[in-house]
Amino acid sequence: MAGADSGADLELARVTKEFGSFLAVDDLTLTVPSGSFFALLGPSGCGKTTTLRMVAGLERPTAGSISIGGTDVTDRKAYQRPVNTVFQSYALFPHLTVLENVAFGLRRKRMPDATARAGTGLDLVELRHLADRKPSQLSGGQQQRVALARALVNNPAVLLLDEPLGALDLKLRRQMQVELKRIQTEVGLTFVHVTHDQEEAMTMADTVAVMNAGRIEQMGSPAELYELPRTAFVANFLGQSNLLPGTVKEVRDGWVGVDVGGTQVTVPQARAVSTSGSVLVGVRPEKVQLLGPGEQAPAGANVVGPGTVTDVSFTGVSTQYQIEIAGLGTLGVFAQNLAGGASVAFGDQVRLAWAPSFTFGLDGADDASSGVADLDRDV
Repeated sequence: MAGADSGADLELARVTKEFGSFLAVDDLTLTVPSGSFFALLGPSGCGKTTTLRMVAGLERPTAGSISIGGTDVTDRKAYQRPVNTVFQSYALFPHLTVLENVAFGLRRKRMPDATARAGTGLDLVELRHLADRKPSQLSGGQQQRVALARALVNNPAVLLLDEPLGALDLKLRRQMQVELKRIQTEVGLTFVHVTHDQEEAMTMADTVAVMNAGRIEQMGSPAELYELPRTAFVANFLGQSNLLPGTVKEVRDGWVGVDVGGTQVTVPQARAVSTSGSVLVGVRPEKVQLLGPGEQAPAGANVVGPGTVTDVSFTGVSTQYQIEIAGLGTLGVFAQNLAGGASVAFGDQVRLAWAPSFTFGLDGADDASSGVADLDRDV
């Protein structure tokens, strides 16, 4: 299968999908380049699965067009499109062997070399040795790889992945993230992966589009989205962020001075969405350093506090702290466990410091809690 044809560009132009009065996808335009691994990331109800179903031909857009490899497929039935989909449920036939499952679609198309091609597909996912087993004799990860092989042997121009790892346990899911990326690189097809799992999207995708309420909030490489979010939703949904309300006091020499709770912090102008009025100053928890009594901040650092340590959670590679600072609320800090444990204790007084170059600035009109996990909804 390593010799499979390269994938094709996928283009959505002003695609809208309405279900009655509910707007699921709102005027969506994007291009997924040929041969890339693209992730649609967002919470439940954001429109990502509806978008995937429209590409697959399982839903028809209310407005807009969908093209694959320069050909408009908006009005084509699902079976007429050069796409295959791998679902979370895998949908393997229990009465067929692994090899027969992979060959099923090829035989329906009356391909003369169906068995040989199915065997090659199993080689790709490293399961040739299980060709004679039934799906019930396989682990969840093995079933997922069989479903993937069954989709790939059809040489689709675009492979659609709808939460394909959602049924796996954490350790196996992480192994499969690496495996999926290896396979995509080897076959060179266009992969479009829908997920609500931030780590999954960032591990595998070349480009991630973060969706919210039917629209793309921000799109770019995983590193770009993480290091320089442009909205509060992206900052909170893709990892965790400390977002502090402030007021711009000066803009000078490429830097923005912001008053945050009576303390001035500095934001690089190039990393600020807004440079006047109310803003949200952001910094990721792992960028922040804890300063105990008498400890000096690095030269030029942004410093806030003092505050009180209200929670200490040891997670192995790091310790997570919650710091309550009067006038600012609760800030998070992730400290790598270089010395083998927590460096401060519950109830300690500390200040927080971080380099201005790690700071980003968002529009002050943004809701600072947007994108934060809702324990009553995100289950």
